[in-house]
Amino acid sequence: MCSPSRSRIRLKSGLNWLCRFTPWLALAAPFTGRAEPPKEWIDPDTGHRVVRLSDEPGTSSLYFHQWSFTPDGRSVVVTTPHGIALLNHTTRAVDPLVNGDVKIIQLGRRTGAVYYTRTEGEQIAVFSLSLDTRAERRIALLPPRATVSTVNSDETLLAGTLTEAEPPPGEIFPPNSGASAKNTPQGEWMKAGNERASDGRLFTFAEQKERRLARRLAARLPMSIFTLDIATGELRTVHSSTDWLNHLQFSPKDPGQLMFCHEGPWHMVDRLWLVRTDGTGLTKVHARTMNMEIAGHEFFSPDGRTVWYDLQTPRGESFWLASYDLGTGARTRLHVDRNAWSVHYNVSSDGTFFSGDGGDAEMVAHAPDGKWLYLFRPEAIPDVAELSAPDAAGLISPGVLRATRLVNMKTHDYRLEPNAVFTPDGKKLIFRSNLHGEVHVYAVELTPAATPPAR
Repeated sequence: MCSPSRSRIRLKSGLNWLCRFTPWLALAAPFTGRAEPPKEWIDPDTGHRVVRLSDEPGTSSLYFHQWSFTPDGRSVVVTTPHGIALLNHTTRAVDPLVNGDVKIIQLGRRTGAVYYTRTEGEQIAVFSLSLDTRAERRIALLPPRATVSTVNSDETLLAGTLTEAEPPPGEIFPPNSGASAKNTPQGEWMKAGNERASDGRLFTFAEQKERRLARRLAARLPMSIFTLDIATGELRTVHSSTDWLNHLQFSPKDPGQLMFCHEGPWHMVDRLWLVRTDGTGLTKVHARTMNMEIAGHEFFSPDGRTVWYDLQTPRGESFWLASYDLGTGARTRLHVDRNAWSVHYNVSSDGTFFSGDGGDAEMVAHAPDGKWLYLFRPEAIPDVAELSAPDAAGLISPGVLRATRLVNMKTHDYRLEPNAVFTPDGKKLIFRSNLHGEVHVYAVELTPAATPPAR
């Protein structure tokens, strides 16, 4: 039973956080010794049913903030070795959509159209596909070194970035949209190298990645953010900079609101930014106040009023899921235990719960037991004896995330990030995993199917 004083948390975005916490929820148990991964199982460590949705190895769900559900909520778009397909997350039926060497952008929130790109010579062309008629439409041919990564809520605009200069010769930089990179079988843009520290030790994969990001940041390549009119193909510049501009996201509700990041090692940049599609309203969402403070992996709340992000003060020591209210500027910080820190967080469509996809011991939290999928219930920290500080309304609202484990990910290789997302009905998490070797798309039910063992 939840404490009455903590049973509800009302965040400044207007969302209600109800105490609907099932006392036990945990994570996935691997199956070994089988030629084919199991179709489904009940995780013995958590009591939750896990279902493999995909039949074909190499099928992958999208990046955590790419909208991937059809308007009826029944199917999720995935990438396959052959192109793009829909997976019904209840019947497991597969519906191929686009074949060939294409990269998914997302599904449209209004019509459900599939937006994607295809390389044509040295350039990239942008397309849409109607789910109703299966008619393909070529929207535009992008300029060289341009990428498109998001679609606005009314499907009138796409947005992307243009790098206006070539990178230094011989340097291999990350793609400017890690969301759709498929450079290795695990979907990771970077392969492990042999770079060594000053003491001669080999840098870990995570450290090598940080150093690669730092070199790209130091290049200070001129860039711009642009919008692309879906009806006419017209490009318009929104913002220009020599900062590394990346991870564009449109608000799920406001068609004129963009979020983007200053990419690079997080402790070296103020990462989170907002801008309107007309170029106004440039806003820094979070400013660092201590050395080695980091913030990132940002995402919008379903109503578009709030930005949520991973905050660490400092890096690898104190973990928060933090928020910024676009209308009022109000802020919330929900504390996260080290083992529950996650590469990516997400939020249910009704704003009641969060999810996390965990992380391995080599990642920033260095969690000794962090390889789980999590369901989180936010809980406010109340005033003492119902006495509020005179300036409480202007301070950060504190809270904690109470974690429930859903899937044991101990055999998962976290070079492939699971990128868990809630289904629109709030009953499952969809995620990608190499639990059994090959990459597949899975779903875990949020309601337990069995009583988990005592812990």
